[in-house]
Amino acid sequence: MTYEPPSTDTPTDDSTVLVEDVPVEDVVVEVDGDVDGDEAVIEEDVVVEVALDDSAELVDVVVDDTDADDEDLAEPVGPSPYDRPGAWYVVHSYAGYENKVKSNLLNRVRSYHSEEEIFEIVIPMEDVIEFKGGARRVVQKKMYPGYVLVRMRLDDNTWGIVRNTPGVTGFVGAGAKPVPLAQQEVDRILHTGRGDGERPRAQVEFSLGESVKVTSGPLSDFDGEVVDVNADQQKLKVLVDIFERQVPVELGFDQVKKLD
Repeated sequence: MTYEPPSTDTPTDDSTVLVEDVPVEDVVVEVDGDVDGDEAVIEEDVVVEVALDDSAELVDVVVDDTDADDEDLAEPVGPSPYDRPGAWYVVHSYAGYENKVKSNLLNRVRSYHSEEEIFEIVIPMEDVIEFKGGARRVVQKKMYPGYVLVRMRLDDNTWGIVRNTPGVTGFVGAGAKPVPLAQQEVDRILHTGRGDGERPRAQVEFSLGESVKVTSGPLSDFDGEVVDVNADQQKLKVLVDIFERQVPVELGFDQVKKLD
């Protein structure tokens, strides 16, 4: 048995709208007459009547998640030490006494209960590539021997605490007035912000005219004279005696060692 919905006039225009709360009332149900009772298999085709408005427009919705992907891929940049309370000042000390000055100043800050005015004491360090005996290693060394960074609120009291610390010879600045570091200088010295990711600096231990021995490669055990030093690329140009002729050869810092 087939139930047909009553005829409905269908609009002839091509407009399409989003319709809310449209009741589903007309259903065509086809039942196989050979199937009885509860075992009947019912196939349903739902027919929904939609009333169209002449002012309707066809709208395509496009979801753009490009910005969301970019935000997920972007790595957040950490806050700069420059934004911490106080300002960064450079203190001059005796060379080789930086660690002692830091320890002495920390003790004085605690003694004068000035933790809320003198916040941080830093000895700037950097990774340096050393070449010894043809071996390459990365070590930490002081960026500015004889200098210590202090983050503080400067006034007469804090100035006296720092200036009178054993081993301190004075502040860096114009005349007697200490001058704080700019943000670019703080980020560069403390390896933060835009300064991250820098490669270790090569420490140059070779000089022009110096005699060296090749330690690796096809010219291993040959002696030569340094005629050029390229610290940025960590390479040397060495004159090596080959078949009674001096031949310029480019070698890495880790391919030679100094002759005793």
